[in-house]
Amino acid sequence: MDIITMIIAALFSQNFVLVQFLGICPFLGVSKKIDSALGMGIAVTAVMVLTCLVTYPIYAYVLIPLKIQYLYILVFILVIASLVQMLEMFLKKFSPGLYSSLGIYLPLVTTNCAILGIAKTVTATVSEGAIVSMAFSLGGAVLSGLLYGLGFTLAIVLLAGLRSKVDKLNIAKPLRGFPITLITACFMAMAFYVFTLVA
Repeated sequence: MDIITMIIAALFSQNFVLVQFLGICPFLGVSKKIDSALGMGIAVTAVMVLTCLVTYPIYAYVLIPLKIQYLYILVFILVIASLVQMLEMFLKKFSPGLYSSLGIYLPLVTTNCAILGIAKTVTATVSEGAIVSMAFSLGGAVLSGLLYGLGFTLAIVLLAGLRSKVDKLNIAKPLRGFPITLITACFMAMAFYVFTLVA
């Protein structure tokens, strides 16, 4: 898989949020303002990159040699929770504004299934100590984490931008707020789905 194919897949044709429907909770919850959406996107991207960097070698060089790869979900969740805790402490100290704007959604990054999804995706190519796909060496795994994180960021920032425009429209009362947000997300998913047809 070449780099251009990886970029198109991560950003568009296999976008975790709009095509695979992973990470919907922060996507809908933190997309009210572009600033907080961008902050969440960057936080998720950072955690995805670090998760791939840590889980790939653990899976390939610890779990498989010990023949305990069936514990991968437990190990991955522990790794993700630790990384999110460190990120939370970092933001609280160095960016209190972003920390407060993300609110409850920052700890929810721990349970963001998009992060667990990327960890599973990059380790699924490792079998009995052999890399079965050249795209997912450690470098490829980290690159995938970065690209899929950018795909998440693209989706959440686009939704935040659309919401800021849609909220100013004169919409029927039953559709205001969350219902129109779901409809907007649906149209975005339909637009991104077109990339799966041409990929």
